[in-house]
Amino acid sequence: MLVIQKASQSKLRGFFIFPLLLIFLSCATVSPINQSLERPEVFSTFEEVQPRWLVFTDSIGYYHGKIADPELEFWALKIDLRAPDTRIVVRGGSVDDGDTYSTKVSSFVRNNSLAAGINAVPFDVVSAIENRPVKNIGIVISGGRLVSPPAPHYDALVFYTDGRAAIVNQSAIDSVEGIENAIGGFSQILALGEPAERTLNIDARHPRSAAGISVDGNYLYLLVVDGRRPGSVGSTERETALILRALGSWEGINFDGGGSSALVLRYPGRVRPVNTPIHGGIPGLERAVAGCIGIALSPSTEK
Repeated sequence: MLVIQKASQSKLRGFFIFPLLLIFLSCATVSPINQSLERPEVFSTFEEVQPRWLVFTDSIGYYHGKIADPELEFWALKIDLRAPDTRIVVRGGSVDDGDTYSTKVSSFVRNNSLAAGINAVPFDVVSAIENRPVKNIGIVISGGRLVSPPAPHYDALVFYTDGRAAIVNQSAIDSVEGIENAIGGFSQILALGEPAERTLNIDARHPRSAAGISVDGNYLYLLVVDGRRPGSVGSTERETALILRALGSWEGINFDGGGSSALVLRYPGRVRPVNTPIHGGIPGLERAVAGCIGIALSPSTEK
């Protein structure tokens, strides 16, 4: 009888452990460079971060890092805005007859033939179900067309028709003239190479999505920081700004974060998040979001 009980207990433990193992393996970072499991480069402090960019496409660099204390893991892209094959794509979600519907970042990347994409604009419906009516809380300009109006108390990442990129307050955008794309977020967190003053007294830690621009305006940086899971506690706004600066940014903006944070890349034969999105407390479950920004594929990077 004792043997039978022990056997039953062993099977029961296996019943619970196996699904957890599957979740863990499904959330492990697979390198978009060589398709193997990868380990992040670990640094003691934010100031020590010195990214060694790997080539993801001809115009995109990829980096995976980790801070030891506080323990947090991050992934980043460095996009050469001068490259002839670089094309920024902004969407307010899935659009049908003028209405906007929720979409996962992976669907945004897949359906728009992108190399990479990240969530950006705050929105009003929280769900893992796609194609629900959704309202962007902030500006979205896509290909010179206004999709969603400004939220004056928030900032935005703007790409002008003359090739410039800037982070501006949305209240300053009163028309689409001269603007090719714009994507709203929350607030600017890095200004002139220093964390913005407003970040100094904000201690909340969350998963983060963010973007930065180099001092010469030639490079765009996309960043995601994991949180709410073992091994990554999330970052404050100031810490997010410090990572952006270490990557090479001079200006930076904090996008929608928390369960919305997802940086999605196009792997050979598959589109998937490189980080671990956590919607509803479930590791690996993507949230359906609204406005996103991505980088289009060039013919040489089709996979």
